[in-house]
Amino acid sequence: MKTPITQSKLWQDFQKQLGTEVFFEKKSDYQFLAIQKSTPIGNYLYLPYGPVAKDQKSFKEALRAVTKIAKAKKAVFIRIEPQNPDFIKALPKNTAKTRDLSPKETWVLDLSPSRESIILGFSHGVRNPYNTAQKRGLIVENTKDESAIAHLVRLQQDLAKTKHLHTYSEDYLKAELRQPFAFLSLVKYQRPEQVASSPDLPQDGQVLAASLFFDYAGTRYYMQSASDNRYKKLPATVVLLATAIMDAKAKGIKQFDFWGIAPEGADPSHPWYGFTKFKKSFGGHEVQYAGTYDMVLNPLKYKLYQSTRFLGRIFHHQV
Repeated sequence: MKTPITQSKLWQDFQKQLGTEVFFEKKSDYQFLAIQKSTPIGNYLYLPYGPVAKDQKSFKEALRAVTKIAKAKKAVFIRIEPQNPDFIKALPKNTAKTRDLSPKETWVLDLSPSRESIILGFSHGVRNPYNTAQKRGLIVENTKDESAIAHLVRLQQDLAKTKHLHTYSEDYLKAELRQPFAFLSLVKYQRPEQVASSPDLPQDGQVLAASLFFDYAGTRYYMQSASDNRYKKLPATVVLLATAIMDAKAKGIKQFDFWGIAPEGADPSHPWYGFTKFKKSFGGHEVQYAGTYDMVLNPLKYKLYQSTRFLGRIFHHQV
């Protein structure tokens, strides 16, 4: 029974620091962390990548336990994301499929092979930049300094202007970095002596890529990330990820989770198509989860919630 970080006691502590009401329950055969969310129609409980259960029987027990809490809180519905696709068969009749929030497909790299084998599993477009990072002037630095989050915020905001990506606030990212499982990785430029000065190159010390990583229960998770598109010829993100993978290997971490890819056979127009190809270039394999489902407790209010959500999407798209 593998527990993702979003269903852990550590994630409960993080949510409490954000001022969120959460409900955590751990038994021998199941575990869940339910986060209370509010809408104009009413509140609901959200279990990111949960509940976690040993088998279908214990999964049903977990659903009964969280339903008891939800009814006491007068929740309109319970949003669940069981990791085991087989558990879909055990969902009650009042369950409806909804848009996936946490990625249904992810890409995972096994770190148990030797260091040499992992590097050989990289594509040439990854292996060469990683091996020549310092010659290119790319220096990776890991930090817990909250002020360094400003680099990630700046890079994400620049990307959001052109790619319409969802970004987190600086306060939220700082709160993540404050957690014992998190660290920030930066790629800085330091012009090598043999490289001539040029206005097309970054300034010394300039941050070209930044990413938050989470380490939990033998897995390193690749989380919020961004890079400077002005210097695409410098493979900063490639070096950042490859270095994080090899660092995880050196620390005895068992696997690297790239956190979300496009479905197999996705059309090139899919918004995740590009970075899915990028993630797969490091080697690894696909892992599929069950997806996101709503257990409806108040059908009337749930229909109102769905209607307002649909109209909100239309308005956002038009804007």
